[in-house]
Amino acid sequence: MTPGHVLVPFFAAAALLPFVSPAAALVTGVAVALVLGNPWLPRTQKLAPLLLGVAVMGLGAAADLGVVGRVGLRGIGYTAVGISLTFLAGLLLSRVFGVEQDTALLVMAGTAICGGSAIAAVAPAIKAKAESISVALATVFLLNAVALVVFPPLGRFAGLDESQFGLFAALAIHDTSSVVGAATAYGPKAVEIATTVKLARALWIVPVALVIGWARARRTGERGAPAAKLPWFLAGFVVMAAIVTWFPTLRPAGLAVAAGATRVLVVTLFLIGASLTRDALRRVGLRPVALGVALWILAGGVTLAALKAGWIG
Repeated sequence: MTPGHVLVPFFAAAALLPFVSPAAALVTGVAVALVLGNPWLPRTQKLAPLLLGVAVMGLGAAADLGVVGRVGLRGIGYTAVGISLTFLAGLLLSRVFGVEQDTALLVMAGTAICGGSAIAAVAPAIKAKAESISVALATVFLLNAVALVVFPPLGRFAGLDESQFGLFAALAIHDTSSVVGAATAYGPKAVEIATTVKLARALWIVPVALVIGWARARRTGERGAPAAKLPWFLAGFVVMAAIVTWFPTLRPAGLAVAAGATRVLVVTLFLIGASLTRDALRRVGLRPVALGVALWILAGGVTLAALKAGWIG
């Protein structure tokens, strides 16, 4: 038995404590994985997506369905523009940095929509090789880890209120886990806005994957790839929000469920961090990271400027 056999479960359980922040959980997971190794890697890789879905569903219990609808519809417009600009910039920058085409497309999809979920949906549509998928996932993961730590202080420095920060996080951070984690560190209103806009953004997984797959098939003459699927927790979040909205007496219970979901999310972030491997870091290389960072800065910078100018929000 190695120290990792004991420390991974120990720190996962400790992440349930109320004073452990999302950023601390993620950083601890990364440190344990890289320094000691994670002997539970297959299990943590399977458990993290499941817990993320449960956490996002639980957060819906504190949301108002009317707010979800209004913010979701408003977020669709922002997202359409953001996705288009990200892919246009990505096509240009991938040539500048000399990034292999499939890897570049996966990084673009992860940046434009919702990180690992988008990469997992687009990969079969373009029949991407395992190496391209691994590199794209590792690139997005690294940027998510940085965003979780950097975005809350950046939002406070920029003078964003909770609603503005929720929108900023949802439009500029890749994965749902890091979006919700960063918003949790900012405040409850930020969580509601960020989660709603992020889930509305995730609705674009299917059409984007289908268009990319169609374009690839047309160019290569191959038959279409398997259809993309939406993350199952999208419907769960809306259902939970609908229940507490239509039955106001359940609001206190909903808030308790959401509080528990927040702790589950922190555990999830630890497990995500603990799933990073040294081999994944070695495979990333500088070019995909450079592309990811450039797109990330572009998306974040444009979103922040638009918020400060009052063009969105």
